[in-house]
Amino acid sequence: MNANPILLQKKYARVVELFAKENRITWKKALGIFYRSELYKLMSEGVSDMHCMSDEYLVQELEEESKNAEKLWTNDEL
Repeated sequence: MNANPILLQKKYARVVELFAKENRITWKKALGIFYRSELYKLMSEGVSDMHCMSDEYLVQELEEESKNAEKLWTNDEL
């Protein structure tokens, strides 16, 4: 199932905002991490209805993924 593109963008924004807040990083860095993540790929492709999960759950998934992928945190472009 694919989500409405506008609602999906709002979901992304809420997840990025919460991720930045919980990890005490800038919005810009959080956005870079999010858009390079597997979570973003799954959400944008409508896999497993990830966009239907709570913002908190998605942030936890992103945190777990980022722990396992140090390159997301150390990328100089962020």
